[in-house]
Amino acid sequence: MELSKDKGDEERVLELEQEQETENLIKSPSNESSQLPPNENKTSSIGKSIGSGLLYSFCSISMVLVNKSLASSYNGFLEKGNLNFFLVVFQAVVAIAAVQFCKMMKWVEYPSFNMKTAVQWAPVNLFFCAMLFTGMASLQHNSVPMVTVFKNITNIGVAAGDYHYFGTAVEFLVMCAFGIMLGGALLAAKNDAQVTLVGLFWMTCNCLATAGYVLYMKFATKTVKLSKFGMVFYNNVLCLVFLFPVTMANGELLTFWKTPAIHTVDYIAKNSFAGFVGFFLNFASLNFVSATGPTTYAIVGSMNKIPTAFLGWFLFNSIITPQTWLFIGVSMCGGFLYSYAKISTQMKKNGTAGKKDDSDSESESKSNKSNA
Repeated sequence: MELSKDKGDEERVLELEQEQETENLIKSPSNESSQLPPNENKTSSIGKSIGSGLLYSFCSISMVLVNKSLASSYNGFLEKGNLNFFLVVFQAVVAIAAVQFCKMMKWVEYPSFNMKTAVQWAPVNLFFCAMLFTGMASLQHNSVPMVTVFKNITNIGVAAGDYHYFGTAVEFLVMCAFGIMLGGALLAAKNDAQVTLVGLFWMTCNCLATAGYVLYMKFATKTVKLSKFGMVFYNNVLCLVFLFPVTMANGELLTFWKTPAIHTVDYIAKNSFAGFVGFFLNFASLNFVSATGPTTYAIVGSMNKIPTAFLGWFLFNSIITPQTWLFIGVSMCGGFLYSYAKISTQMKKNGTAGKKDDSDSESESKSNKSNA
């Protein structure tokens, strides 16, 4: 009798332990998302995509405005040229300091510098540097409206690459949105269509470099085993490695050194602020590409020009020409159509997935009843 009593006690203890383990698993944060209904998971995914897009847009527009402020305030002190590459290098240094400080405070985690990881990530920076250089060269040989036209052609190229490399379907309405935006850019450029053979060469190179940058960034975020903050770290370290020699070769470092008029607290403060914005922009870009895809990233990047134009007019008294108004209006129509197409597609996917989940649940319920 005592033996059977001991066995009964042991069984009750084991049952209590199993119940406690199950309760702990249910309460653990890592399993909370898996306990959510499928529709709630999808809503969370859409919310994450919208949030990452808004953060990317805010950082991108802020970066443009801060750099515009720097250029309008201090380029007058330069005898010739500009400090475009130097600004990128300075801001990369600030971003590295920011992410390293976060790691030191144990707010974020990522592994120390590793050459193998750097080699894996290097193409992102090479494409980025090529995009910067060819973009500046194309602006020297083409009018701004023509550059805008080619930027819209680049978006179509990104969508084609997204379909080819990642299997992202391009819906009919999305193609219509591309057509509307490209048509608006062409209409805006019709009275200022200045292009040369050299300019066409540099614009083609810029289109390829931009598309390569966006597409490879998506590939790298999937294949390189790093947290987003680790990617920010490598992005800025390699940017510094590639672009610092450029500032020495093209004389920007020497120009900065020989221009004491810009050695001010205000200039350093604005540059440092731009570096912090760049740190968040790096994170936001990587997060947005990872959450959505190269095509959406490219389209949102184009749409960012609209609030930037309004804010530039308000803050810096920039002139908005009738051609720019036309481009803004048509681009907004294209952007709204693109958003509608993507939301409609997502809702259809959610509806199909929801029906499948209901069917699976019903089958499982019937199976359990038959077993019982």
